[in-house]
Amino acid sequence: MNEMRPLRHSTGTLETLASLERKLLWLASWIIHYANNIRPNPAAEKVGGHQASCASVASIMTALYFDALRPQDRVAVKPHASPVLHAINYLLGRQTREKLEHFRQMGGAQAYPSRAMDGTEIDFSTGSVGLGVAITSFSALIQDYVQAHEMAKPGLPRARNVAVAGDAELDEGNIYEALLEGWKHDVRDVWWVVDCNRQSLDSVMPDRLFGRFEGLFRDMGWRVITLRYGRRLREVFAKPGGASLRGWLDECPNSVYSALTFQGGAAWREALLRDMSKSRGVRAIIDPLSDMELAGLMTNLGGHDMATLTDGFAQAALSDQPTLFLAYTIKGNGLPLAGHKDNHAGLMTPEQMDEFRSAMKIRPGHEWDRLEGLEQPHRVERFINETPYAQPLSPAGRRLEAPKVAVPDSLPGPRTAGRRMSTQAGFGEILSEIGRAQGESKALSQAIVTASPDVATSTNLTSWINRRSMFARQAQEDVFRKSKVASMVRKDMHPGGQHIELGIAEQSLFLLLGAAGLAHDLYGARLLPVGTVYDPFVNRGHDALYYACYQDARFLLISTPSGITLAAEGGQHQATNTPLLGIVQDKLATFEPAYCDELRILMRHAFEYMQRPDGSAVWLRLSNLALPQPARELNASHVIAGAHWIVPPAPGAELAIAYQGPMAAEAEKAFEIAREDVPGAGLLAITSPNRLYAGWRQAQRQRREGMKTKAHIEEILAPLARNAALVTVLDGHPAAHSWLGSVRGQKVMALGPDHFGQSGTVAELYREYEMDCDAILDACAEALAG
Repeated sequence: MNEMRPLRHSTGTLETLASLERKLLWLASWIIHYANNIRPNPAAEKVGGHQASCASVASIMTALYFDALRPQDRVAVKPHASPVLHAINYLLGRQTREKLEHFRQMGGAQAYPSRAMDGTEIDFSTGSVGLGVAITSFSALIQDYVQAHEMAKPGLPRARNVAVAGDAELDEGNIYEALLEGWKHDVRDVWWVVDCNRQSLDSVMPDRLFGRFEGLFRDMGWRVITLRYGRRLREVFAKPGGASLRGWLDECPNSVYSALTFQGGAAWREALLRDMSKSRGVRAIIDPLSDMELAGLMTNLGGHDMATLTDGFAQAALSDQPTLFLAYTIKGNGLPLAGHKDNHAGLMTPEQMDEFRSAMKIRPGHEWDRLEGLEQPHRVERFINETPYAQPLSPAGRRLEAPKVAVPDSLPGPRTAGRRMSTQAGFGEILSEIGRAQGESKALSQAIVTASPDVATSTNLTSWINRRSMFARQAQEDVFRKSKVASMVRKDMHPGGQHIELGIAEQSLFLLLGAAGLAHDLYGARLLPVGTVYDPFVNRGHDALYYACYQDARFLLISTPSGITLAAEGGQHQATNTPLLGIVQDKLATFEPAYCDELRILMRHAFEYMQRPDGSAVWLRLSNLALPQPARELNASHVIAGAHWIVPPAPGAELAIAYQGPMAAEAEKAFEIAREDVPGAGLLAITSPNRLYAGWRQAQRQRREGMKTKAHIEEILAPLARNAALVTVLDGHPAAHSWLGSVRGQKVMALGPDHFGQSGTVAELYREYEMDCDAILDACAEALAG
């Protein structure tokens, strides 16, 4: 933004905002200082904090929270600025002194903004660099979706999704995947405000990088507003010699600028006189200024100038075009750390903090007082209370509420008994029938939104998409259909569609699922997001999956096809570690059914469990191996708890064979042979090592608290002899089952691939990786002999 509009605010308002900026700088610095130097720390453990990073963004966040933001707007704040955000909420009466005093301590304000740990005032968690920026774009897409479907809370104005990002975060690749996806879907009402302090943890940012950002974002349809210089510098640039001074500053390398900022006014004067001694008019600008005044002028950047910031935000608010703000700042601005290349994790010394306290007019013993140090405290208090963002969004703070979607007792779907089919195909058919359903299933079908990273067809979403169409802000014709060219998938795209088509970027899928899984809190709309992805590529997006779960987003993940059962595809498509991911990932209930009757139970459970206050996201790992489907009655609660007996063992039996997922066929064959020698043996179906392990751990904790309880897995294994052998098999790493021996001290022989797969037939691979019937029988013989 080269030319600024006339000032929007009065001098008095700008002065009040400047007072708030200084107050936030003090509080953020004090929160970190108190945690590191004053709070008792008997173990002398590192606490840490980022005073310089807070200082660089204090002006930006003041202008946003106390001027530009409205109650409905949603904000992701860069991780290292969490003390500034905590300080803002403290001034707004939404954060307690006790929490601030325990910053980075058990029960206190978190090191990085956390929805789960910091409470209702945090819109997006931002501990994982870059992801908090990218999710705002997907949240804007979800806002478009819920509004197009008339699902948003009635009367709720459109939100602006805002990310306050560090410039180093723009190194993260997921940001550019999100940028491309946002362009495809024409997202609106997104602001990314980049704190361009030009310093990261280890280095100073390359000089020409910001120019590249401008071009890249403009190519993606964004408006770019560059806030490089403040009002005082722009006034100087208009004077004789000012153009030369601006040219010198424009070309000044970032490393040199940072060093001069740290060294101060004398160094600035020396550098300017050395480089510009022959430039007419420059001496007339700098000679009348003291060293302190000169340093203040040369560091008058747009990201620290309140008039420049507020005008920039006001200009952007005139339209819904996504906007990138490049706000030039100084890392450590206003602190003795300003500009030093090592200031990222640097802390002010107690002596420096005392000087800083005096400069901020804070009396000793009054460091936590909300209005301490302000010249007109009552005026500032009134200003805070009248700030648009300070107005309540809902009785529950910044979280909205949405009613639960009714889930029928049994999901609609085709008869599967007697058919030969895979769980992957079964998923597609069940979802298709939900899409067709009326009556009590209609509300469920309307709440579902699906997404996939360019694998919707191969993960069996085709029938659902054909029934429910693809989502787009503007209707788009299916060119193939119009031209009467046969195609499996109807590309009907319109605002009422219920499938969001994504490109090949698993990070984007999980960020979208995270945003959609928060729609009830953010927009008052209850969505039941379903995302499909190839099982091995969960690994590719795991960072964003972890991030979505950390925010307690609710969604159903379908990963399919899985394991070396995907025989001909080779090792890169044959994940073995995903069952282990399913066990260790918090806030994610993971299952792997073998048959479609189990799948139907688990899908119904998922849609209900996703909506429980104590629920979570759900992950179903499915297979493309077609198996004959049995006709039977199942105990749904056992399927959900993680295991059920296919053939219960005789009391005191010495052997049980347990299987997971598509290994059912091999295990069943082996079992029929094994029980000729061990007639009382049992055959166990494991549907979820994750739920079994979680239940066992919970029971252990409850027993330590004096409760008499047993876990499901303890009840399941109880009929077996204490010295019984368990032979388990799954198409995944065998460590997912090996812990079962610890439940009752029984011997476990766990089978499953623990090396990269390769191409071949299913029979060849099962034999090579010791998972077939013969391998199971060999394990039984070894276990019984031992």
